[in-house]
Amino acid sequence: MQDLPATEVRTTCPYCGVGCGVLARVAADGNVTVRGDTDHPANFGRLCSKGSALGETTSLEGRLLVPEIGGRETSWDEALDLVARRFSETIEKHGPDSVAFYISGQLLTEDYYVANKLMKGFIGSANIDTNSRLCMASSVAGHRRAFGEDIVPGTYEDLDQADLVVLTGSNTAWCHPILYQRLLAAREARGTKIVVIDPRRTATAEECDLHLAVDPGTDVLLFNGLLAHLDIAGVIDRNFVDSSTTGFAEALSVASAEASSPGAVAAGCGLAEADVRLLYELFAATSRTVTVYSQGVNQSAHGTDKVNAIINCHLATGRIGQPGMGPFSVTGQPNAMGGREVGGLANQLAAHMNFDRPEDVERVERFWSAPAMARQAGLKAVDMFRAAGDGRAKALWVMGTNPAVSMPDSARVRTALKSCEFVVVSDVTRTDTTRYADVLLPAAAWGEKGGTVTNSERRMSRQRPFLPVPGNARADWRIICDVAQRMGFGDAFTYDGPLEIFREHARLSAFENHGDRLFDIGALAEIADAEYEHFPPRHWPQASGEPCAERLLVDGRFPTPDGRARFVAVRQEGVALPVDAKRPIALNSGRLRDQWHTMTRTGRVPRLMANVPAPTLEIAPLDAHRRGLRDGDLAHISSRYGFARARVTVSDNQKPGTAFLPMHWSGHFAANAGAGSLATPLSDPFSGHRN
Repeated sequence: MQDLPATEVRTTCPYCGVGCGVLARVAADGNVTVRGDTDHPANFGRLCSKGSALGETTSLEGRLLVPEIGGRETSWDEALDLVARRFSETIEKHGPDSVAFYISGQLLTEDYYVANKLMKGFIGSANIDTNSRLCMASSVAGHRRAFGEDIVPGTYEDLDQADLVVLTGSNTAWCHPILYQRLLAAREARGTKIVVIDPRRTATAEECDLHLAVDPGTDVLLFNGLLAHLDIAGVIDRNFVDSSTTGFAEALSVASAEASSPGAVAAGCGLAEADVRLLYELFAATSRTVTVYSQGVNQSAHGTDKVNAIINCHLATGRIGQPGMGPFSVTGQPNAMGGREVGGLANQLAAHMNFDRPEDVERVERFWSAPAMARQAGLKAVDMFRAAGDGRAKALWVMGTNPAVSMPDSARVRTALKSCEFVVVSDVTRTDTTRYADVLLPAAAWGEKGGTVTNSERRMSRQRPFLPVPGNARADWRIICDVAQRMGFGDAFTYDGPLEIFREHARLSAFENHGDRLFDIGALAEIADAEYEHFPPRHWPQASGEPCAERLLVDGRFPTPDGRARFVAVRQEGVALPVDAKRPIALNSGRLRDQWHTMTRTGRVPRLMANVPAPTLEIAPLDAHRRGLRDGDLAHISSRYGFARARVTVSDNQKPGTAFLPMHWSGHFAANAGAGSLATPLSDPFSGHRN
């Protein structure tokens, strides 16, 4: 018998928010190999270590393939009937706010859309939030405060065109490797200066021109000082400020009073004054400046203020909306941006509409013909699990994420999952969270499901299936719709596939949108089957009858009622990681180069595990000496929320008084090594972001 020829399919990587194009080849024997897609404008054929190993993650070992009730295998009908009945009964007895969905940036846009529609339009609660809350909600809130809408104005091309790139709170070399390689190429080609602001000397700092090892949580002070310096240096763009913004005088007054001089900033941030002055002088002298920020800025009890402190500096100099300049939020997950577009956050509606505008609520209600439209924001991630623990949330559905490990104060989250009356988990494999599921639903994995994702530069790409869906697994959108139909909402959830959902999503983006919302993909509302299948990567907005807009805000007009951007006066409010005599070390966390989230995918690949095979605590030599610790020692690490254990690595990369523990280690790979057990659940008052 002759072997069938291998097939190759264009799809998108399921890891970080760079959104790299991938060509996946399935050989005649079923073996999967991947390579970078040279035609994809996010990566031009490059892949990082995780992306290049994707073919090694597609085996069925450990996969969930059959629904389970109480650990017993069952049929889809029995499982779905039970989920629908228990949710319906809970809503009838306790009201719609007694149920909640916790979803994931691993979902495709079409999955996100129907989950949001079911909860907010038909169940009647906004208790739907996403693990993306933990990585980019502060950017969303900061964008809305400054721009009037959650928009990223620039593109990756700005990194190619900038003369100065400031990387703050971003270990780009490990967390967004392809963007980092692109930046190094620009440095080689045009001499781009690179400044890294990070308490830790990361791999990103190895190639930079200036590294500022700030004390954790002092970012607002640093950027307030920059704003004050820009005024003193005479580089404020007065024409832009006067014609396109409001609030500059107040923001400058607060910044100048708080950060009176580079010396005062240096003292408050734990930096050398000469380094602060050099940063300020570089920024003032360089028109083409991009400030890239990520989780080190966002994941804070004051993350939104940090975002606005950065944006204030770009607005003051008019460095926004033009080539090679602007504030740039890079997201952590492949579809964090797509989730924002469809209202996957508890405090947002679909298509960049919001609960604080009654006309938006009424508009979405009419579009969906929603029988029970939610009219106020719901529980955000941290509060959602508190509600599950104290009995307010009596039925919880977790989709494609592992909060038992990844949430802050994770011991409390595990207690909440255990005590919640009814827990549903839909996922690809068994995790620390699935052990708490009353009903376990097997979901289709990357390579088996199809739909769209949106990367950090607003570029939509297709994820396409190239493998058959194994066992009895199902796509997330179908599972959600199956439950919705059993709850009595069938007419609104009779989609025949992701394309039909995408068309509705596009129609809603354009519905009664007269340019007041920049998110508009109405040109795709009637996209043909063949065009959706082909679907080359493209930016939004793409309004009907208008060309695709790659760069936003080029005309200095913003989606606010008066068309002006808002300066936000922000103050340094203490520090994000407080220390005291009992606990004198500030703990940071983040990713390793070769691992992803809680390692449910990458942890199965031996060559990815080989670099760092066990959890390690990185600590400064001075702090190690004071505690009698040496390389390889087993350290007990405690906070007021829990404890962890990890092997010690003594490193000059750590600033004295700080330590670093990777975020990835779950109970499947190590005992009591999770950073989530130590993390504080304090939340940003604007974004709901956690520390």
